[in-house]
Amino acid sequence: MQIEKINKINDVKSLTLPEKIQLADEIRCYLLKIVSQNGGHLASNLGIVELTIALESIFDVTKDKIIWDVGHQCYVHKILTGRKDKLRTLRTFKGISGFPKTAESYTDVFNTGHSSTSISAAMGISCGRDLKGDNEKVIAVIGDGALTGGMALEALNHVGNSNTDIIVILNDNEMSISQNIGGMNKLLTGLRVKKNYTKSNQIVKNVVKRVPLIGSFIVNGVAKAKRGIKQLILPGMYFEEIGFRYLGPVDGHSISDMEDLFLKAKDLSGPTLIHVITKKGKGYKYAEETPEKFHGISKFNVSSGELLSKKKKDYSAVFGKKLISLASRNKKIVAITAAMKDGTGLTEFAKKFPERFFDVGIAEQHALTFAAGLAVEGMIPFISLYSSFYQRGFDQIIHDICLQNLPVIMCVDRAGVVGNDGPTHHGLFDLSFFRLIPNIVIMAPRDYKELKMMMDFSVTLSKPVVIRYPRGEEHEINYPCKKILFGGSDIIVRGSDITLITIGNSVYKGINLNKMLQEHNISSEIVNCRFLKPFDKKKVLNSINKTKKFVVIEDGTIVGGLCTTIKELVVDNNCEGLKGFYYAYPDKFIEHGSISELESEYGLDTESIFNDIINELKS
Repeated sequence: MQIEKINKINDVKSLTLPEKIQLADEIRCYLLKIVSQNGGHLASNLGIVELTIALESIFDVTKDKIIWDVGHQCYVHKILTGRKDKLRTLRTFKGISGFPKTAESYTDVFNTGHSSTSISAAMGISCGRDLKGDNEKVIAVIGDGALTGGMALEALNHVGNSNTDIIVILNDNEMSISQNIGGMNKLLTGLRVKKNYTKSNQIVKNVVKRVPLIGSFIVNGVAKAKRGIKQLILPGMYFEEIGFRYLGPVDGHSISDMEDLFLKAKDLSGPTLIHVITKKGKGYKYAEETPEKFHGISKFNVSSGELLSKKKKDYSAVFGKKLISLASRNKKIVAITAAMKDGTGLTEFAKKFPERFFDVGIAEQHALTFAAGLAVEGMIPFISLYSSFYQRGFDQIIHDICLQNLPVIMCVDRAGVVGNDGPTHHGLFDLSFFRLIPNIVIMAPRDYKELKMMMDFSVTLSKPVVIRYPRGEEHEINYPCKKILFGGSDIIVRGSDITLITIGNSVYKGINLNKMLQEHNISSEIVNCRFLKPFDKKKVLNSINKTKKFVVIEDGTIVGGLCTTIKELVVDNNCEGLKGFYYAYPDKFIEHGSISELESEYGLDTESIFNDIINELKS
């Protein structure tokens, strides 16, 4: 077993080529075993096994710096850098992260989790190296899907216009989370034929140079026409046009071919791009056939490829089905996402209304301004992104949507903590940063029914709207869902002793707390705020002035969201003699773990909140 020889950094360097080929097979088996038990990003890691082995065989990770774009494909790197055994704790609470973490190992050079950042980070690290007079190699590994992100293109432009010694490895598997789309994908399709061009080009050069007297003259003359020749043979030649030395394409599953090319690149200076062709899900039939299913997957049966727990109806699915219903009645409604069609519940919408569905690729900034343009033309765009990805388009929300007061409906999926992907993917900040923006309406539903009601209501507003909802299933609430009024909250239960102020996914906690408090003869009033902006100040003030005690619960950060709104309300209205309890995630980045584990860790589970209240009321 070759994998048993991999226990510390650089152990892979001591293996022969046949041993490395065997190691690749063993790593795939190891990954399948762990991810099938823990869940995680499988297809991308299966596809990058040989590339990682070749890369860390040629470069020295104790000195050279590798930056993994997105980072969810770093499992093989972790195995090769002394964390093989720790990988068994992958994505578990207090266990190893599914993304690069500088706190885990100095070989994790840069924390990543979102797409299209690696080239920018590598450029900064390279320039820092040059200013210090060091000479280590800096390598950015980026997927073809990530090149649709504007940040990656900005970085390529910067690097290509410099003389900086930097290597960009383009891992081209023709697949991001959803199928790649757009011009960059067409460019790479053309570049995949480059092998024949590179080989024939060198042969012709060598032959012509041998012609007596005029050989070198001819070669130099032809070189002047090189750009035109390339444009005829290769579509675009984008990378060389902007200043990179382009190498490849090379078979991303041939360790020997990649090692040869990496050795050559190691001796080059200036910007170099190596184009590697890989197959996502390589070596596991089910992942090769449906790589989007095995991109990020929960526990599954290795022999059948089936999930151990069947997927149930969730907020994303309810959103998608409701949007189809709305679009069937209103031809102005369109749907937009950024390479997340399946994850955001828009797969069926895309099939039913292909002319009104737009997947713009990994390009959240573009998606938001694109939505604004559609709104200018009288369309009603519903844009669905994960909460943590809205962060990438903050300026576009302010400048292009809200400043113009355009009716773009921003559906915020995966709001709150999302579990095992950790701090880069938790949706804890959306209430805070959306609340800062003028002209915006912010709503959060308590359950599926209220989500559908809010979608209906948002179409009538002709304003920028945010509807935020959590990952997974609803918490069933057996209380009537009253009609939505603009900026109006809903008092679900009347009470006299304490007010429970809730919003969205925290409403069910308020209901559970109400039942627990009743058993102690404490009468609680439950307010479902529904809107964070505009906020129903009058109804909330009336309730807390009546009970004199209140609890605020939200599934965001303590700073800027509902808790801050209530604190401001109390101060602005000179409320006196009130006793308040605030429950939200602390002002820090929250680690990975299951939702129940994280709630318990931070005292946000219903039992902890109840015990706090009882202890405080007794004191």
